[in-house]
Amino acid sequence: MRLIYRLFIGILALAVIAPLSAYAQTLIREIHIQGAERIEPETIQSYMDIKVGDPMTREMLDAGLKSLFATGLFADVTLSQQGSALVVDVLENPVINQIAFEGNDKIEDSALLAEIQMRPRQVFTRTRVQSDVSRLYQVYRRSGRFSVGIEPKVIKLDQNRIDLVFEIQEGDVTKVESIRFVGNKRFDDDRLRSEISTKESAWYRFISSDDRYDPDRMAYDQELLRRFYLAHGYADFRILSAVSELSDERDRFFMTFTVEEGKRYRVGEVSINSQLRNFEPSVLRPEINIKTGEWYNADYVQESIDNLTNALGDRQYAFVNVRPDVQRNREENTVDLVFNIDETPRVFVERIEVNGNMRTLDKVVRREFELVEGDPFNKSKLAKSEQNIRNLDFFETAEVTTKPGSAPDKTVVEVDVSEKSTGELSIGAGFSTNDGPLADFRIRERNLLGKGQDLSLATVVAGKRTEFDVSFTEPYFLDRDVSAGFSAFHMTRDYQDESSYDQRRTGGGVHMGYPLSERWRQGLRYRMERNEITDVQSDASRFIRGQEGKRDTSALSQSLTYDSRDSTIFPTEGLLYWLNAEVAGLGGDAKYVSGKTGVSYYYPVFDQVVLNAMAETGIIEGYSDTDVQINERYYLGGSTLRGFESAGVGPRDLTTGDALGGQVFYRGTLESSFPIGLPSELGISGHVFGDVGTLTELDDNGPEIQDEASLRASLGFGLSWRSPFGPVRADFAVPVSKEDFDQEEHFRFNFGTRF
Repeated sequence: MRLIYRLFIGILALAVIAPLSAYAQTLIREIHIQGAERIEPETIQSYMDIKVGDPMTREMLDAGLKSLFATGLFADVTLSQQGSALVVDVLENPVINQIAFEGNDKIEDSALLAEIQMRPRQVFTRTRVQSDVSRLYQVYRRSGRFSVGIEPKVIKLDQNRIDLVFEIQEGDVTKVESIRFVGNKRFDDDRLRSEISTKESAWYRFISSDDRYDPDRMAYDQELLRRFYLAHGYADFRILSAVSELSDERDRFFMTFTVEEGKRYRVGEVSINSQLRNFEPSVLRPEINIKTGEWYNADYVQESIDNLTNALGDRQYAFVNVRPDVQRNREENTVDLVFNIDETPRVFVERIEVNGNMRTLDKVVRREFELVEGDPFNKSKLAKSEQNIRNLDFFETAEVTTKPGSAPDKTVVEVDVSEKSTGELSIGAGFSTNDGPLADFRIRERNLLGKGQDLSLATVVAGKRTEFDVSFTEPYFLDRDVSAGFSAFHMTRDYQDESSYDQRRTGGGVHMGYPLSERWRQGLRYRMERNEITDVQSDASRFIRGQEGKRDTSALSQSLTYDSRDSTIFPTEGLLYWLNAEVAGLGGDAKYVSGKTGVSYYYPVFDQVVLNAMAETGIIEGYSDTDVQINERYYLGGSTLRGFESAGVGPRDLTTGDALGGQVFYRGTLESSFPIGLPSELGISGHVFGDVGTLTELDDNGPEIQDEASLRASLGFGLSWRSPFGPVRADFAVPVSKEDFDQEEHFRFNFGTRF
């Protein structure tokens, strides 16, 4: 029995092993390639990496099959065994004869072809088509068309060729219908909308693309909101969510930012903690811009870091890192600032690479860097450089990164940018009490020929004024941080109502400017112009009739400004100071010296309540026995002193009523802006104000001239509206201190827009 059992097991093993052994020992004697049309059989065999004499194993056949599919040349492949022969059946992918686009009106064929990978005479594969369709969708979405439909079509030709056609339904531009904020209490929606780059759709934005939805722009908007709140003392500010919803019709987006403002902090203690050996940190105290008791401002903290880094560099401490430590005291709503200074490993900038700039020259980007090749690497300067590039406003995105260099102590700085349109076309219309109905037209290119140069042409036509201007500015003259340029102008002005004459000015000049610090800027200008006093009425003042005719002016002027305002359009906090001086007499007829200085301060009193205090004074004097002429004097009234007409205050010829202007003025304004209870999205604010000022002194004098240096004052209120058509403002003012010969004006209205 045991013998029979052993015999059965042996027979069974032989039956199983013998075929496997035979299969394993089968060698490939022949390879037959079937279905090949364009590709040589030897080439197909080389792709498989299988040759005659190799064992015909399942693993080898699977590997050969995968290799053939990986080439992308075949739509189908079959490997089969016929005795000792390997049969390879292939179905080749077709070759693309030509690529066409249908239905695309907004984007040219050449631009679309540049975005896809497939080309004529290449092998067609479905994987590549799907990839190219995805890229085309991205192109249209970058231009704001999210309702686009793209369908690839294949037209079969002879010899296994095809025409590939992308049928495109572009659809309308997908605009941002509304931008809403949830959780904001300190600043209303209008104010926050003014701080971000994306804008709500409006009919007058037909030139701009700011109202098109862009995911990258939305991410940038979140960073702008964060910077805005941190600059106003909200150190705990967070963006809880940023959601964009596409309508069912796929024609508009609804954006919602949910924020948590947190508490507003003042600055507590400010100190410096230095880890540098044999260094006294107290010498750096003047470099810190933020003081105890002020509202916390992240911008000032960054400025202080830059100042400390530069000051240490001047003291030969090149490899340092300045880190702010913000310690919150939530019970007292204060933050203590500690600037930690320590040494960093010695690393140098090996090179700077600029990528993505198709039109803008490399040097335009490079000159914004605080670092150059060979400098010690510094994170603060690198971050400042990235912000400088973004501030150019030449690029949709700008990102600065680093990668290892050719040695451990070297690093490579990479700048990746994405360019945007820098040309501007603006058309304006409006009405003002001074000029009547007006219209303006402006063409501007801020990045001329990719060199960063600014060229503009503007014209204004109004009821009482016409103006034509052309200007050009090179921001980095002779590759230095000095702006330089020229301008030319021609303008006419109707002063018949005020002083019984018309004025024509034609001229031009050159200008230059340079920064003195982060907030201080100096400007210089030379101008040459011809002034003409024309159409003087026969019954005009003799002091005006005597000045009829032409007068040439050659003048050199300077301007010094300091600006710490949080916004140049709708400021709520900060200070603006200016000092202007001019000397005429470098040739020409006019010989005078003038100076004007002023300050405007904004202070947030309560939520959405802003107090503005402004003061300004000026003086002009002739020399070399030359009097100051009527076209060179100051005038006061209208928008500069509400409650009085334009040129309604100051020296006047009582026999004719003509305003003669003055050589000394001073004025001041105290105004409070506040909400009036209407929904914040309407953008309507109320204002109460008080204006004071006076205008006096003339070189010419006579018994018929009335000139009083007494103080004039007015009180009033007004309404302003940030309308879709531009800012609108109406003021009502009543003089409370005046002279009998002053000309009053109780109501003023201004409306204007540029889009």
